[in-house]
Amino acid sequence: MQFKHIIPVAALILLSACNKNENKEAKPEAKGMEMMNMMETIEISKSNPLVPLKLAGELKPYEQTDLFAKVNSYVKQIRVDIGDKVTRGQILVILEAPEIVSQIANAKAKVQAQEAIYLATKATYDRMLKADETKGAVAKDAIDQIKARKLSDESQLAAAHSAYNEIRNINDYLVIRAPFSGTITNRTIDLGAYVGPMSKEPLLVIENNQKLRLNLSIPEASTPYVKLGDTIRFYVRSQPQVKHMALVSRKSGSLNVKLRSEKIEADFINQNNMLKPYMVAEANIPLQNTLPTFFVPKMSVVESGMGIYVIAVENGKTRNIVISKGRMMDDKIEVFGELTEGSKILKMASEEIVEGTKVPTSTKVAKK
Repeated sequence: MQFKHIIPVAALILLSACNKNENKEAKPEAKGMEMMNMMETIEISKSNPLVPLKLAGELKPYEQTDLFAKVNSYVKQIRVDIGDKVTRGQILVILEAPEIVSQIANAKAKVQAQEAIYLATKATYDRMLKADETKGAVAKDAIDQIKARKLSDESQLAAAHSAYNEIRNINDYLVIRAPFSGTITNRTIDLGAYVGPMSKEPLLVIENNQKLRLNLSIPEASTPYVKLGDTIRFYVRSQPQVKHMALVSRKSGSLNVKLRSEKIEADFINQNNMLKPYMVAEANIPLQNTLPTFFVPKMSVVESGMGIYVIAVENGKTRNIVISKGRMMDDKIEVFGELTEGSKILKMASEEIVEGTKVPTSTKVAKK
């Protein structure tokens, strides 16, 4: 009976020993396969794909103006409210300033008084000239004096007219009109409110929302590929199912020092006021070069303390080639460097691979 139990136990021990030997033999083989995969090379070639650039932007009104009071005054009439559509030149607010009214009346009276003085002096001057037609009737000094007086009174009259026009122009500031056609989006005043040029908040805010500006900041590496007239497709986060299009209309031509990006604006015709200013837009900009360039898998690029490089295979050995990065796709990246058509690089590069490492000749070569 004891002999029957010993036989199965011995069989189990023997089977376990066999498995251990198989594992020891399999480990070097697996390690070799892993090394082969790390040394897999690809053959690179130039291409010119359309690379999408996804950016978040902001929609802004095509025109926006904060309306302030030019002179210290009181609100007499308010003819618009939030949401009202207005046209250019339409009266929005009427202000009143009693002291300006009295100043205008005073200036007008001075003009009338000066006109009377000038007319009297001119009449005297004309009579003396008429009398001077008779030789010796009027002394020459008298004619010179009346002429100088006439010129002085004429200058005084011009100054009075100028002062009157200045005050009258200030009176025009009491009527606030719409600078352009648009929509009143904010109002901070009520009847009788005291307003002036030192107020921190505007009386009204007017915006032209029939056309919107899509503001985007293009990263430095992508600026060469964005041109005036390019089409940008976008959607807003509140309506992700609706796609819109806008045309690039303006480029700043300079980089923002902090963001290292160029500001661009794309005009969007806002039919039926579908979109609102200051909505966040998710934009998709197609970037295409004029010439084909090299695109490699992202895992072929090494970024380390030694710099950014790819590992090329030349004469059976690895060589690090310094590159600079360009446009990016989901799994590929544009690279610039001393690369040639048909060069072979490691598909899975790593900084652990020392330059000059031998590459097995049986390594699989894939075409890029």
